[in-house]
Amino acid sequence: MHRRTTTATTVTAVTSVLAAAALLAGCSSPGGGVPEPPATSRPATSTAAAPTATAEPSDSESAAPATGTATVTGTVATGLTTPWGVAELPDGALLVASRDTGKILRTDPATGKTTEVGSVPGVAGGTPGSEGGLLGLAISPSFGADRLVYAYFTTADDNRIARMLYDPSRPVGQQLGAPDTILRGIPSGTNHNGGRIAFGPDKMLYAGTGESGNQPLAQDKTSLGGKILRMTPDGQPAHGNPEADSVVYSYGHRNVQGLAWDAQGRLWAAEFGQNTWDELNLIEPGKNYGWPVVEGQAHRAGYVDPVAQWHTDDASPSGIAYAAGCIWMASLKGERLWRIPLDGTKAAAAPQAFFTGTYGRLRTVVTVEDGTLLLTTSNTDGRGTPKPGDDRILRLKVG
Repeated sequence: MHRRTTTATTVTAVTSVLAAAALLAGCSSPGGGVPEPPATSRPATSTAAAPTATAEPSDSESAAPATGTATVTGTVATGLTTPWGVAELPDGALLVASRDTGKILRTDPATGKTTEVGSVPGVAGGTPGSEGGLLGLAISPSFGADRLVYAYFTTADDNRIARMLYDPSRPVGQQLGAPDTILRGIPSGTNHNGGRIAFGPDKMLYAGTGESGNQPLAQDKTSLGGKILRMTPDGQPAHGNPEADSVVYSYGHRNVQGLAWDAQGRLWAAEFGQNTWDELNLIEPGKNYGWPVVEGQAHRAGYVDPVAQWHTDDASPSGIAYAAGCIWMASLKGERLWRIPLDGTKAAAAPQAFFTGTYGRLRTVVTVEDGTLLLTTSNTDGRGTPKPGDDRILRLKVG
């Protein structure tokens, strides 16, 4: 049972339609997007997502254009240290988690002013080159009433999720209350820590976890590692989960760091591959996404194939967001932003890349309104080459 006190124990060729789309996209676009051959896509073999999701495309759904645009329209903040999670407050301000320092910062997008909200006690593992520390952030769906901020972070013993009262009336640096741990025992390690959290359209909290380098955990449904978890705001198993007494929602994942819902409420997730294929998956409750038995599109019974996949040098995906009918995927090693146009539950065309090598490693992407995204760099994380002003948050216009 996984309750509050839980402890853990080459693909089919792209069709001629996609090839034609790729040729069209090879011409320069306003945002400089160029589709890259290693990325491939195919129709999804599964169609459902969260219990409230619409499984099939509605009559009003239409496919996103094969190619689009992405343009940087401004810089929201600079001089950030290892930014990881980003959450938008109701007033438009941003909370930003600094992975290595364990601090949560507040940034005013209008002025770029950044102040310290507070430090999360007990954070460990935040060292250059590692994957632990203060990771994902989420804002309570009832924030106006409860003022709660949720954080996923690494401790000396595990990864866990806690919530904290945020009181902006208190002095700068002292605006966080004591952490209330709602879920503990998520396996931790130097690598594959997952860390993305987000509230879904159903107001339940979802978390992407990693198998912490212990591959069999991904197939062990009694472990919280290598999973997508779904829980109530209190950390209890959510009604409608595959197993009533478990927060495990899907399994067979290697390292999930991106979660986003489309306009129909379907859940999408980005996942790091091992040496060959990174993945974008459409998530169904209770389904097995294959790791470590399969990686990428294997066409094997019992395992869900990704909707799109990339060679790891071209992606290594972290955060994703949904806007303008597309999934937008931030890539670390690939140093680019991928646009994946959707046609219901499948990719409408080949993925398209923007900003390749321009801003370095890209970690988190957030939708602030349809057509406007925020994108963070991740060049101070020990694996990048910082430029003056790094790390930064960029504002994008997309379509």
